[in-house]
Amino acid sequence: MAVERHYSESFVARLSTREKQMQQHYRPVISVHKWFARRPGSLFRALALAEFTERPIHHGYTEGQQLSGVCLDPFMGGGTPLLEAARMGMSVIGYDTNPMSRWLVERELEPLDADSLAAAGERVAAAVERRVGELYKTTCLSCEAEADARYFLWVRHHRCACGSERPLLADTTLVSTGLGRHPVEVHLCPSCLTISEHAPGQRSDRCPRCAERFNSGLVAPDTVHVCRCGERYRIPPRGSIETPCQRLAAIDYHCQACHEPAERAYKTADQRDHIVLAKAERRARRRADSWPTELIPRGVETERLLRWGYQQWVDLFGPRQLYGLGVLASTIARESDARLRAALQTVFSDGLRYQNALVRYDRQALKPTDIFAVHGFPVPRVSCEVALLGRTGRGSGGFRQILAKYVRAKRWCAAPYETVPDTNGRLHRHDTAPERLAARLVTAPDELGNGGRALLRRGSLADGEIPENSVDIVLTDPPYFANVQYAELMEFCYAWLRRLAPETSFFDVAHAKTAQDAVGTAGQVDLGEFTKRLAEVFVAAARALKPSGVFAFTYHHNELDAYAPLIVACLDAGLVPTKLFACPSEMRASTHIHGRHAATSDAVFILRKPPVTEAEAEAVDFANIDVERHVAARVRALRRGGTAVTAPDRACLRHATLAARGMARLADGWDTTRASDRMDVALAELGLHADVRIPVHV
Repeated sequence: MAVERHYSESFVARLSTREKQMQQHYRPVISVHKWFARRPGSLFRALALAEFTERPIHHGYTEGQQLSGVCLDPFMGGGTPLLEAARMGMSVIGYDTNPMSRWLVERELEPLDADSLAAAGERVAAAVERRVGELYKTTCLSCEAEADARYFLWVRHHRCACGSERPLLADTTLVSTGLGRHPVEVHLCPSCLTISEHAPGQRSDRCPRCAERFNSGLVAPDTVHVCRCGERYRIPPRGSIETPCQRLAAIDYHCQACHEPAERAYKTADQRDHIVLAKAERRARRRADSWPTELIPRGVETERLLRWGYQQWVDLFGPRQLYGLGVLASTIARESDARLRAALQTVFSDGLRYQNALVRYDRQALKPTDIFAVHGFPVPRVSCEVALLGRTGRGSGGFRQILAKYVRAKRWCAAPYETVPDTNGRLHRHDTAPERLAARLVTAPDELGNGGRALLRRGSLADGEIPENSVDIVLTDPPYFANVQYAELMEFCYAWLRRLAPETSFFDVAHAKTAQDAVGTAGQVDLGEFTKRLAEVFVAAARALKPSGVFAFTYHHNELDAYAPLIVACLDAGLVPTKLFACPSEMRASTHIHGRHAATSDAVFILRKPPVTEAEAEAVDFANIDVERHVAARVRALRRGGTAVTAPDRACLRHATLAARGMARLADGWDTTRASDRMDVALAELGLHADVRIPVHV
């Protein structure tokens, strides 16, 4: 036993705080594909090192490791705990009900030559460019030569039943000078949809082209309007069906003859641009087999799409996007090497975040903001169509840019490193050879051995096959009750990917969100059902864990009653809490967190499977713990690590401490057969009534 002695909260907080600001820089492997709410890899590396090495983690954190044993993550999601364990030489087991999780963790773990991937990707890009390249050209306003169109800017319209349309601009600014990336502001007239340039803060009252007042045609959010035919409509629509309608208005382009590499120019879409678009529309009339024609399932995150009139996933893409994506998919399908083909299909899937009609153009950063930037499905008034292929090192969101991130990820997997700050805050990169992230996939537990292999399953561990007392450590980030429905969001990619790779055995489910999903949602999975599903998995994981082994997991939630399932699950599994740490887990500036009453630090629960004789000597006496003093100690540790602690952070740490206290107090006499009242007992221990109802927090 070592975690309780060797782990350092402040050291890990310092690492995690920095990592969460730019996670792809510290853990390039996560660039393989988007996943949501990834916990810092430094946390799980530290937990494994603290358990399996014989000194405090800050002494050997950056040294290369060759650990032996098996690590289990029963809720693998994006795979962070498994990646850290496999990198240090362990064999790993991962379960998740989401088929996208199963796919991308395999892509992260599998060995793949980065140079071969780069070459294969460029062959695909060159072949696709010969067929679609002309659709991403425009005319330079300065020299009238052909130029590269990087981003097409579209304006959402309301289309009335009478046939009339109205632009739905909320403001006129397309480009701001706020970050100094463009010398002038660019504004779009809501009346004639032409752009004009103005010195910062000097926009005129009227459009230079049509002389209409700029502000007269704006449509504020949450307002009701009347069409000239008398029909009333609301923006955004609520409870009514709108037909999605967008019009091409402007183009962000680059002319090699007129512009420096970092320079950009803007223009109103002209006649040639609309002719090119019409050509794409004609080509898109022939549907490709790869297009996702399935209906968008109704859910918490998809409700907004349905209100705006989107019925099928294919509706979220413009005609040029659909045609180009169809060509790209068919070209990738011709790659003969199975691993390279799967990697390129993953690049395709990840690139969908930028290749759709809901991408927003960041008017300060002057680049597209991917569809999942706010962990939802936003429907912008002005959307950004990204050039399908792009140019390496210029712009973002194109196939080549997504490919470059994947290649960088695989280069890191072949030679991983740690980036850590010194006492002065300067960053230093440390080679961690002989570590290497390249696990061999196996199909049965008895093939795992003590290192270098991976067993991945789509499904619940509760239905699993892992032998009793065969796993050395459990590291996981379980689902949080009634939070963001990530499986609903991943459906956006899964609808395409299961068509691109139909031979994939675990793509046998129709949706990324399955009936086994443990994430609770009001009206779908209530707190009791969430508790049942969580407990089933915890029990199965604890059964697989060796005696005295560590079972560590992260958790935070605003609501106290969301911690009752943890009490039930841990007691059902027979686990004993020995420590509770705190760790930064979210970037405070994230658009889905900023300005909300949300915690950005997790509680890290450390439990052991009996017998815990050595752990008992080191453990906190949770049954008699001073809750406020314990929380204060966690806050001090976070602050020593450079983490700013908020009131929501304190509240969540207090909730976690109460949950650990409840586990210790209720352990004696806990009866797993009393299915009807175990949750009532857990809620009562937290000081809550059994009839409490938890609100949904995103």
